[in-house]
Amino acid sequence: MSSILYRINSILSRVVAGVPIGTNLGLFHLLWMLLSGRLLQSRGAVIPGLADLGLAADAVRRCWAALAYGKWPAQQLLGAWEHLVQEEASFHAHQYGHYRPVACDLVGFFRPRLQACPTKHYSSIAGKALPAIVVGIAARVGTVGTQRLAVPCLLVRSETTDTREADLQTRLLQKVHEQLAEDEALVCDRGFPLRQIQAIGMQRYVARGPVNFTARRAVLAPYQGKGRKPTRGAIVRPLPRTYKNRIIAATPPARQETWQLQALPASVQLTAQFWDGLVLAEAPPGAPPFSTALIHDPRFDEPWLLNTALPLTGAPLQAFYLDRWPVEGLPWTAKQMLGAARQFVFAPESRQRLPELALVAGAILM
Repeated sequence: MSSILYRINSILSRVVAGVPIGTNLGLFHLLWMLLSGRLLQSRGAVIPGLADLGLAADAVRRCWAALAYGKWPAQQLLGAWEHLVQEEASFHAHQYGHYRPVACDLVGFFRPRLQACPTKHYSSIAGKALPAIVVGIAARVGTVGTQRLAVPCLLVRSETTDTREADLQTRLLQKVHEQLAEDEALVCDRGFPLRQIQAIGMQRYVARGPVNFTARRAVLAPYQGKGRKPTRGAIVRPLPRTYKNRIIAATPPARQETWQLQALPASVQLTAQFWDGLVLAEAPPGAPPFSTALIHDPRFDEPWLLNTALPLTGAPLQAFYLDRWPVEGLPWTAKQMLGAARQFVFAPESRQRLPELALVAGAILM
């Protein structure tokens, strides 16, 4: 065998080492089947993919039983994988202003023909939400050599009692908040509203906001001597908007920064405008404050509107948010390269576990 096969064998053996005896062998074969692309060849059918490995019929049935009935959580496999990555010391976590990014996202494994599927996920291709198995994922972002990678540290599945994505997002954020180290901070896209992030008590975050985002000053507006005294701060609009054919001007920023970004074939000048000491538009004075930054990149038509509670300047803030993208590579690898975009498992536990195993295999492959 080639050295890469011995390498994969060693990695998978360590990942499943903590699983009960018997089940660990079944998971070993399942992960090997995924990494070898058999699920892609079998068009999402697990048993033909296992049989294509050359396993005996009894071994195939044991692997299937390990998937459907085995006593193992996906978080245990992730913990073993992260421990192995730390031991090898090839992964170097990114750090910006003393903070390391932890990206989170929701992943949907679409099952349009799965009967009585309780959860849905938005598909940009279909333009609507489709039946899907939705998994919340969080990952630490860093570099191995010259390649930027995400090492997953958390997988959260939907609850059977409440299948709304908003509830899955809240539980994912709560678990991330519990696991964050003192020098780690959350980074997420605008699918996670700032109201939801603050509601769980998250104090270190960088989150993208919508272009029509508005906030208020954390301090009360001065009393003008007439009418009712103000109970909330003045409204802040980072971007102008149009209402009934009338343009509402943007609020002038408190400060502005400009820097050069080395982008081939030439450098690009970026500008960031900041509004500090803000609270949510519906929040009373005394609510958790944050800052809003509007980053203008000439390579994009739309500026980035980022909300953060971290003391970051323009260039580190932009680099911090860019580290949200590696978490997108994990589901793409699991779905397209390993074939988990199509799945033929229907038992309640199996249809949750196969996407989780595919994400673990995708992380190992990357």
